[in-house]
Amino acid sequence: MSKILIVDDEEMMLMLAERILSQKYEILTATTGEEAIEIFEREHPDIVLSDLMMPEMDGYELHRILQEKSTHPVPMIFMSADESDEAESKGFEVGAEDYIRKPVKPDVLLRRVGNTIDNLDKIHGLEVAASTDPLTKLMNKSATQKKLGELVKNSFGALLMIDLDSFKLVNDIYGHAAGDKILICFADLIRKIIREKDVAGRMGGDEFIAFLQDVDDEKVLADKTKFLNEQILIAAKNLLGNEMQIPLGVSVGAVFVPDAGNNFQELYKKADVALYEVKQHGKHGLSVFGEKNHAEKSSAVEGISQMRMILGERNVEAGAYFVEFEAFKKIYRLLARMAENYKKGLVLMQFTLSEKIFAEEFKEILIRSLRRSDCVTQSGKKFLVLLSEATELEAEGMKNRIFSRLKNFNAREIIFEREKIF
Repeated sequence: MSKILIVDDEEMMLMLAERILSQKYEILTATTGEEAIEIFEREHPDIVLSDLMMPEMDGYELHRILQEKSTHPVPMIFMSADESDEAESKGFEVGAEDYIRKPVKPDVLLRRVGNTIDNLDKIHGLEVAASTDPLTKLMNKSATQKKLGELVKNSFGALLMIDLDSFKLVNDIYGHAAGDKILICFADLIRKIIREKDVAGRMGGDEFIAFLQDVDDEKVLADKTKFLNEQILIAAKNLLGNEMQIPLGVSVGAVFVPDAGNNFQELYKKADVALYEVKQHGKHGLSVFGEKNHAEKSSAVEGISQMRMILGERNVEAGAYFVEFEAFKKIYRLLARMAENYKKGLVLMQFTLSEKIFAEEFKEILIRSLRRSDCVTQSGKKFLVLLSEATELEAEGMKNRIFSRLKNFNAREIIFEREKIF
């Protein structure tokens, strides 16, 4: 049930509004701006419904103060007997959600407040969707980085980098649909090891991250790592069959906050160093970063092994290699040199969509239809493909395979061009 704070210095108006709205909402009331501020900070209402003209502090001033005290926009509806357009315009200019004229009609008040709450719910839903990984329903990479960047500044706990071991084999042997089921199941397991106040997200591929607040005990982390390793194997056999022999497991690199700092990017690097150590020593385990334990290790891996790890892909998946356009230009120039020197085939393909609306779907089809040695980029509605060591006949075969998979597209809406470079 939504919570509404009603602010009005007229007792009769306050009682009327409360009686009308209490049918559907939890109601809080205040007769002055100061009282409203105190209730707002204590109760955190969803909406503030305030009279515009009050002694000592008017509605505009109340709105300004509440905005300063809140980390989020304060949804506010003004009520006023002032019928001038100027008062209404000013109300919307300062950020009010709505403006209701007095005397208030019960059906109008209920409808206007209901519309405002519905709109806020829709906005909240869009914000959640924008910050959620569509597959696992955990927070996505950008939302997780933003949340943890703020959280680690003033909290203590453990930051965990969580990596699924041997996951690529699931995609290769059982297909991407089975791989997706494993990722969804693994996300559910991560939810089981965190509490409501903890944060977890998917960084991409089979890499996840979590921050456990107020945790500074390595044994707690070890128990959680053991649980994940045991349960993911059980879940995989339930999903893929008991004959499944892939050595699925979980590697965890951890760092304690604020012992190792309060900067997220630095903490992330340290957790990565700890994760690298697990990967180098058998996987399926936990390593906690510590200045004494990892200072030498951190320095050592800054050699060619560390550079190889930095340069390489963390989560190598089937299909073509997708890069941004600027990187694609550099790859094209390099492959063109190699093709010229070693007389290897190089074919450039271009697909131009009539509409950009299906770009993400088309991109996925394109990547999965090509080889791992091929390269793809996107520039607006255009998709460019580089086929290395390919003949024109092979290029034609790849084009046909791509078009055969475009079930949701009208092929005539895609302009295809091809040019043999060497």
